[in-house]
Formats: sequence, structure tokens, C-alpha cells
Amino acid sequence: MIGTLFRSEDVPVEDRFEYWRELVGRTRSPHDISSVHATDFRAEHRLMELGPTTVWPSSFLPSRYRRSPRQVRRSDPETYHLTLLLEGGLRLDHAGRNTTFGPGDLHLVDSSRPYDLTSVDDGDHRAVSGVGVDFPRALLPVPPHRIREVLGRALSGREGTGALLADFLVGLGRQAETLRPSDAPHLGTVVLGLVSSLFAQELDSEGALSPEARQHAMAERVRSFIRQNLHDPELAPPTIAAAHHISVSYLHRIFQQRYRGETVAAWIRRQRLEGARRDLADPALRGTPIHAVAARWGLPRAPDFTRAFRAAYGLSPREYRLQALSEPAEKPELALLVD
Repeated sequence: MIGTLFRSEDVPVEDRFEYWRELVGRTRSPHDISSVHATDFRAEHRLMELGPTTVWPSSFLPSRYRRSPRQVRRSDPETYHLTLLLEGGLRLDHAGRNTTFGPGDLHLVDSSRPYDLTSVDDGDHRAVSGVGVDFPRALLPVPPHRIREVLGRALSGREGTGALLADFLVGLGRQAETLRPSDAPHLGTVVLGLVSSLFAQELDSEGALSPEARQHAMAERVRSFIRQNLHDPELAPPTIAAAHHISVSYLHRIFQQRYRGETVAAWIRRQRLEGARRDLADPALRGTPIHAVAARWGLPRAPDFTRAFRAAYGLSPREYRLQALSEPAEKPELALLVD
């Protein structure tokens, strides 16, 4: 497991809001927190330390978070705070901008500047949920004077690199219980690479990224593209390279360097077999013919699928299904998140 989890129901009602204030205060730079729901506060917060990067999925009743000029002068950890909003609404006054955010929006705050972040309470008192990312300013390979252009702005987490980042952050929260502490540094590097790529793209300054950061961002885009097209039996390196405007040789080099020497074709085959394996073990798909399961993962030739499946798992697809459906459900797989 990565990180620690706080649930307000585990704390006496009268202590919940104060506990929440102390918890968030340890996560972010000094600021004041208030809420009209303080007497019966509800929140959930997971703190995941991934090297120098901290990721914290959270959900909380409408609140206000203010960092004053005095607090900035007294203590500045020189960090950036990125937030992905998943549910609810937020209004931010920061760096000369006053912006309202909705689900799917991302925004960036600089600890060196005051801010006033308020939940938009629609009267239903619904919780706000999202994922926060905190990291040292020095680790972002984009010049500070350029980053000022995006402070307090609404950035999309629904398309392009923003969507890749959003999907990865949500996946981290879902898989936190099954990830290993040894995965943390690598996952932090992935997060920072996607964040760097997002801002470089927003500012049209890809050249500001290091070659390693650019390569990492490209690798994540390629991997996302492959996952979305695993059903296509014609998916192959030339198609993937063309879709990303890179050469086939560069595509192969990315995989050799980022994925322990695994080839593109081998990675595609492994993802397809993993998808088919999960479907064969799913009781809800018990009535789906094995050849149909294989076809939906881009493996239309039954003999080839059976041979590859047996080589990977030591059983034929039919034998595996019979065994899996007669045993208790397995724990969630991590392969697609951490590989």
C-alpha cells in the first residue's frame, strides 16, 4: 500500500474539522481553513508521498482555503499546488485572476502568492472531490515567468495531455491499496513528467522540457493510444508511430528505454492477453464465448490466442476460465498502471 488514509468517521464529531485542518496544513503551505459545516464535517483524504511529489485524492464538504500575504512572507516552501477537480465546484482568486472551476478542470497555485479558494456550495451541501499534486517549483522544467501565465487559469483535464494526467491521477487513487512503496519514486516521476508536458503544451514551449521529460510524456501518450486501440487487430508499430508523428525507430527506442527493453509488439500482446484473462475470470461474462472474448481484445485467430495464452499463463483459456470462476475473486491487477 502507498500512503495513509484519513476518514472523518474515524474521528469523534467534535474533533473532525480541527483534525482536517491539521491534516491539510501538514500537506500544503500554511493557510487558513473555514467551513459552515465545521460542526458536522465530513472528509476523506489519502496522502501519497511519491518521492518529492505528493499526491492526495480527497473529498470534503464545502470549505474555504485562504493563504494571506502575511503567511507567504512568514513561510514559503516554494512549491506548486496542482488540483484536478472531479466533483463539485471551486472558485479561486489567485495571481490576478478570479476563476470558477468545474469537474474535469485543472488549476495551478504558487505558494509564493496569496490565494483564496472557495467551494461553490449549491445549497445541497454536496462534497467536493478531487486530486491534489504538490511538488517543488525547482522540479518543473518550465521557466517561472512562463508558468505565471497559467496560474489560476482553468486547464482542461478532459483532452490531450491533461486527460492523460487526469486518468493517471485517478488511477493512482484507485490502486493505492495495492501499490507497493517501492513503486513510489517511479510513479512520482511519471506524475511530474505528465505535469511538465501539460504546461509545456499549454504554453507552447515543448522546447523548455528536457529530452528525458519529452520522451517520457511521449511514452505515456503512446501507451494511452495503444490501450484505446487494443481491439484493433491491425494495431502495429507503423500505425502507432504515424498517429504520433514519430518514426518507427524512435517508437522502438522509447520502449527499449522506458519499459525494460520490451518491444512494442510484445507490450501490445501482453496487454491484450491481460485484458482477455480478466474477462475470462469475470462472472458477468461467463456466457460470452471464448473466441468472442479474444476478438474484443484484438485477437481474432482462436489457435493463435490459445497458444499465446497457454504460453503466458500455463493453462488454456478454457482451463483458466473454469479454474478462475470456481475460486474466490482475485485482487485487482496492477500491470496496466505501473508497467
